[in-house]
Amino acid sequence: MGENSFKIFMYPWFAMGHLTSFLHLSNKLAERGHKIFFILPTRTQSKLEQFNLHPEQIKFIPIIVPHVEGLPSGTETTADIPFSLSPLLRYAMDLTQSSIESFLQEIEPHFVFFDFTHWLPSLTRRLGIKSITYFTISPAAAGYLLHHESLIEAPKGFPPSSIKLYTHEARALNGTNNERELGCGITFVQRILMATSDCDAIAFKTCTEMEGPYCEFLENKFKKPVILAGPVLPEPPTSTLDEKWVKWLDQFKSKTVIFCAFGSEARLRKDQFQELLLGFEFTGFPFFVALKSPIGTQSIEEALPYGFTERTRKRGIVHEGWIQQQLILGHPSIGCFVTHCGSGSLSEAMVNECQLVLMPHAGDQIINARLMGGDLRIGVEVEKGHENGLFSKEGVVKAIRSVMEDDSEIGKVVQSNHAKWRDFLLSKGLEESYIDSFVQKLGSLLEV
Repeated sequence: MGENSFKIFMYPWFAMGHLTSFLHLSNKLAERGHKIFFILPTRTQSKLEQFNLHPEQIKFIPIIVPHVEGLPSGTETTADIPFSLSPLLRYAMDLTQSSIESFLQEIEPHFVFFDFTHWLPSLTRRLGIKSITYFTISPAAAGYLLHHESLIEAPKGFPPSSIKLYTHEARALNGTNNERELGCGITFVQRILMATSDCDAIAFKTCTEMEGPYCEFLENKFKKPVILAGPVLPEPPTSTLDEKWVKWLDQFKSKTVIFCAFGSEARLRKDQFQELLLGFEFTGFPFFVALKSPIGTQSIEEALPYGFTERTRKRGIVHEGWIQQQLILGHPSIGCFVTHCGSGSLSEAMVNECQLVLMPHAGDQIINARLMGGDLRIGVEVEKGHENGLFSKEGVVKAIRSVMEDDSEIGKVVQSNHAKWRDFLLSKGLEESYIDSFVQKLGSLLEV
């Protein structure tokens, strides 16, 4: 290691979206010669090895997730459990504190990057290590969601914006924020506020040009530096799209196929799953859907609407399981991406030419959707009932046609805005400039 290189310890929340987001940043830092020590569950290591672009600089450190009563045996990440059991996984990670302390004493890193482990800043301070809360959510989401009051209204001092929550969203998020968690005896929002209040700096993957006012709001609120790593775009895939999908997509004209994927965890109710598929059918466009089976079912097939397969056999695919999302988004036939608005999916979509239809499910995805559809106007959100949060097939058709049909005024606006932001994110030197500044600001923290 050079004399200006850092040793950086990564301890993300054990959800695939968080693990991959931390690893994308690790790749950017490793590329500049910094040494990364990355904590992750033992069996999950094999799933991430393909994304480690600098194995000589990024060392995976496997850790066994302690067993907690009520957590299914062998649980490692949120992909192994329903959302309701997430607090138990957080408690299991809390029980790794002594192991983490041993690792830190052995490695002696300059920095620890973390998100949900609220006890890390006090530990690192005692060991003379700087701690960085690295949010995988946007500054807008962090600013809106991280407070104790009701979420139906934006917090005091929040920048003027299009962001607001509907009744059902505020009710669900208030419940998540304020439920007291097992073991630590604090609520989820208290956990995050403690982590953010006690750390040395707060970091995000975003740009001032896109979310500057929200970054200033957080800097003023927490009285500490907010440092930005830039867009941290995923590297272009080294693999190629499976031949069977290439053959199927190639039969359709440019920008005519709807692609829908909701990440590794989101599961719809059966009736909403069927409404979604019927919406795709009724648009008249070809479609490629990659979703988990609905809640309460064992397979996609048993949940399909009556007669759906026969009616759409020549123009529709409904696939259960992992899919090469980044490669599919880049295929010329894809015209529209129906997304759950996870930050990773949005990053991949922003640098492709497909139009965005926004269908957030939970948490920060909702704020992301309002940011994309409102502030930046680069997508159209599917309408849902304000009280019950349910959507209809008619609402799905309306949103998709508004971005896909040539004579749509809304479509022209979002297409123009998407092209502007895509060109910005891919502009020469942007990412390098942000990462260089990020590293420089990390160095400044060591001088304090």
